[in-house]
Amino acid sequence: MPTIQRAGRGRPLARHALLIALVACSEMALAGVAHTAAAKDRAPTQTATVPTAFEMQLFYADRTWNWQDGAAYFAQDRRLRAWTAGPDSTSIAEGRWLLTSNGKMCMELVWRSTAYAATPIRTCFSHRIQDGNVEQRKDPDGGWYSFKHASDDASGEHRKFQEGDAKNIEFETARKLVDPKG
Repeated sequence: MPTIQRAGRGRPLARHALLIALVACSEMALAGVAHTAAAKDRAPTQTATVPTAFEMQLFYADRTWNWQDGAAYFAQDRRLRAWTAGPDSTSIAEGRWLLTSNGKMCMELVWRSTAYAATPIRTCFSHRIQDGNVEQRKDPDGGWYSFKHASDDASGEHRKFQEGDAKNIEFETARKLVDPKG
């Protein structure tokens, strides 16, 4: 390769041009890496959505939610009744359930027992859809946990639900213990 001398300096122009080309290529490569990293940072992430009131109705209406020590029945007409039984106490509750447009299901129940007077309690659960799975948490500050999987995976809380008033006999038995006259 012939070298071309720059006037007055005595350096070969080819080396200088090669150095400029290498620096320019390095800057373009680094700019490309930075652009790719920035694009990854801007990539859309899967955000949680809220189930509609209609979708929530499908989870709860005309179903019994079985608990370790009792159950609650969510009637189609939004009436709700529940019972719990332990070794030393039995409680029953009657009231209603409601759904909100922001993914909440609330139970408004008046609990009665032989140990205490009627006590109204409102308990709400928030729901969200994340990666196709429905998650639930007890409000106001409970942790999110699996409620219903997109697949038929039986590890979500919804597996504890049965169609219909599945624990009616147990509720009536508990009612007789709490209110023997009724």
